[in-house]
Amino acid sequence: MGLQDPAFEGILLVDKPSGITSHDIVDRLRRKLKMKKIGHAGTLDPLATGLMIMLIGKATKVSQFLISLDKAYEGTFELGVETDSQDSDGEIVERKDLPHDLSEDMIRSEMKQFLGDQYQTPPMFSAKKIDGVPLYKMARKGKTVNREPRVIRVNELTLRKWSSPKGEFYMDCSKGTYVRTVFHDLGQKLGYGGHLTSLRRTKINNFSIEGVSTLEEIEQMGTGEFQSLLIPVHEAVPAHVL
Repeated sequence: MGLQDPAFEGILLVDKPSGITSHDIVDRLRRKLKMKKIGHAGTLDPLATGLMIMLIGKATKVSQFLISLDKAYEGTFELGVETDSQDSDGEIVERKDLPHDLSEDMIRSEMKQFLGDQYQTPPMFSAKKIDGVPLYKMARKGKTVNREPRVIRVNELTLRKWSSPKGEFYMDCSKGTYVRTVFHDLGQKLGYGGHLTSLRRTKINNFSIEGVSTLEEIEQMGTGEFQSLLIPVHEAVPAHVL
């Protein structure tokens, strides 16, 4: 069911399902609303689920402010297995047996080294562009190119559960942080390799995933119900941004 009113405007929170791209959500909302001026404030990998900020109409003008906000995630990882994409969507490139004495304390101690400001090299399997070409397109052809490290910040990285070889975590970080790269690098530092197995974004600054509608639920909504989900831009961003 399409919504005919061209005056839709505001910020829409969506709970992204796994298996689709962030741009797929834009396309599906464009079809529902029959309007082109729709964007988002920060991508999630196809594997990932959780909170996305969608920008409807003139709300697209505040995208840069919203993209810059810190984000929080929960997810799972596996040590002893390394993949080319740094997550479970990729091909396995190396396996190593974990020692029986690899403890939670050892993992937590290594996790502490990731706190604060640091340089992170974007993975080859990413949407970052070099000379106008997304890195993932080069990676699919087996190419590897030099990537410029960039400054990121990890505010919190907590090991919630460890049952070898898999763990559960919570992470709060700055924009532009590749969470899967953190767990690839954690595996490297421990000496056994590692990759991200699931990821869910739970917060973007003060926006929380709690009570947020899924994409499928939103697609089934009528005009009034959909309109009630839209957050006016002036309520979501400081006055100096407008």
